[in-house]
Amino acid sequence: MIRSAPRRLATLIGVLGDEGLRLFFPLAALQAALWPALWVIVQGLDLPFACDLPPALWHGHEMLVGAWGAALIGFLTTALPEFSDTPRLRGRPLMWLALVWGVARVVGLLGADVLGLVAGLADLAWIGGLVAYGIRVSILKRTWDYTGFAVWLATLAATEAFFRFAAATGDVIAAQTALRLVGLTFLGFLGLALARISVPVTNLVLDPSEETSPWRPHPGRRNLAPGLVAVALAGEIAALEPAVSGWLWIAAGAAFLDRAGETFVGRAFFRLEILALFASAAVSGLGLVLVGAGRLGAPWPESAALHVAFQGGLGVAVMAVLAIAGLFHTGRPLPFPRPLWAAFTAVLAAAALRTLPNLGVIGEPPGGPHVIASLLWAGGFLVWLAVYWPFLAETPKGHTSGC
Repeated sequence: MIRSAPRRLATLIGVLGDEGLRLFFPLAALQAALWPALWVIVQGLDLPFACDLPPALWHGHEMLVGAWGAALIGFLTTALPEFSDTPRLRGRPLMWLALVWGVARVVGLLGADVLGLVAGLADLAWIGGLVAYGIRVSILKRTWDYTGFAVWLATLAATEAFFRFAAATGDVIAAQTALRLVGLTFLGFLGLALARISVPVTNLVLDPSEETSPWRPHPGRRNLAPGLVAVALAGEIAALEPAVSGWLWIAAGAAFLDRAGETFVGRAFFRLEILALFASAAVSGLGLVLVGAGRLGAPWPESAALHVAFQGGLGVAVMAVLAIAGLFHTGRPLPFPRPLWAAFTAVLAAAALRTLPNLGVIGEPPGGPHVIASLLWAGGFLVWLAVYWPFLAETPKGHTSGC
């Protein structure tokens, strides 16, 4: 029995290293669930070693580059090989990505400014590795079809470098700007992902036999959302006047709302798989519109509107990606497992409790907007992990142990 435990652990590591989502989706769910709860309940929103940057910036960075970053690694290292019909990353390359990603997350959990350079280099290492991977796939297939991901990855590297430079120099205003750019970059990824995911998922819901493709979105709007996000991002870099940049944010939000409108496909709209895609686009679009309206004079703080997009919209989007890819890449069909109704509801409720009081829509819940929200948020992602862990940890067909 003593000898079998290391053998089981080695087998599990080999299984998790067989495909990017098997390793990084659980890491994304664990950080999304545990880090906010630890910050709120154990540390009281304070960070023991944060001196140069306010804890709020550390929190925002760790959710975007940390939790959403892990989901991005899992998605790209799984989806790009599928889209391009190229060999996927397996074994040691995935473990090295997990190692450098994890180093930065430990620093972020503590808000250790003194180790900011180490964390920044670690984050830039995994982002740079993904950039190289995307370029390599494009070269292998001799196509420009996947360079969109590489461009957004390069943008993520640039905005992350900007954030780390601002943090190192103690420039809080520049760090806030950089974090907005990082969030916009992830929304750009979301626009690309929705364009890729929505079509097969919607058609599977409408025709599980896959004999027909009854739903086809307008091809001219396929890249509208990421394109207008890129314009808004360029406006932020150019430091345009609020009255100008506000309209750019509203335009980007409208593109996501347009994407949400495409999910109205009759009765099937009420399937959780379609509702998840709708909510990810609709809440992201709403957040972007609220930011733009605030810059045009609406009476709410921009931070609350940003939370709608970056926490609510991206949170539901990440949950949707975890749920969809987690089924397809473990050989399981739709529909979603029933407990995911509770998971999505908890994530949306957490985002609402976190943002609506600051927007002036509702009063603060008992204990402020953070405690109950952090518990609901953690519960949503832990429900997903509890349901999907047996799928991800089982040995895939044809798997051989080892890295």
